[in-house]
Amino acid sequence: MRVLILAGLLIPASLTAASAATQAPSAAVRAAVADAQRTPANRQRDRYRHPAETLAFFGVRPEQTVVEFQPSGGWYTEILAPMLSAKGHYVGLVAGGQRAQDSFSRLLAAGGERYRGARMATLDPATGSSTVPDGSADVVLTFRNVHNLIMGGGNNAANSFRAFARMLKPGGTLGVVDHRLPEEMSADAERESGYVKRSTIIRLAQDAGFRLAAESKVNANPRDTHQWPKGVWTLPPSLQLGDTDRAKYLAIGESDRLTLRFVKSAR
Repeated sequence: MRVLILAGLLIPASLTAASAATQAPSAAVRAAVADAQRTPANRQRDRYRHPAETLAFFGVRPEQTVVEFQPSGGWYTEILAPMLSAKGHYVGLVAGGQRAQDSFSRLLAAGGERYRGARMATLDPATGSSTVPDGSADVVLTFRNVHNLIMGGGNNAANSFRAFARMLKPGGTLGVVDHRLPEEMSADAERESGYVKRSTIIRLAQDAGFRLAAESKVNANPRDTHQWPKGVWTLPPSLQLGDTDRAKYLAIGESDRLTLRFVKSAR
């Protein structure tokens, strides 16, 4: 995996010469990903989502306090909550009404002792208010959620990034994975396709007080052309066209994704 280190936030990746070797997944990360108690259907997605390499790139360690924004069905919760149960803390940050909160509470309860110490917190993107204490988190992670914030309109995305910054300790890490919209394509697609530009994410992060530390191609997919009838949801796992061209979309696999690591100012 090739990692690019950027000296400036808005310098295109093609113009950067610096690179660094990727950090190999730790024994704790490897064990969490290999856990036989993970849902079989979730484990089948590992070949697209590369959880061990992604978490290693974000520097996640078992003694940290890690906040995951919008854990939804718990794909990464199954990996993170058990890994953090002994020495760290897992926080699932839910943005949504009571139904979403109740759903995630049930998910945590179903984890039993494996999820010991895991808890839920809330975020209101419309205001940026959160129940995560300021300066309490080592890492904030968001997997395929920035596009939803943008599609939600208003200041949802900007407010959420500012909330991420507040909850992180100085020098803390924000890890972002999302569906990549090529820079040459119209930004209008961000409002309906599920894809988002690298420059858009960087701007949101920079405005909230982050700097881009590095990026990885671990979740890139060159087979994705970024132009589909139902946007990113045309591809697996959603496959919103049903049986229409199903074999074609399965062969393409999950979307082409950005993987960006930001750092909060230490001041």
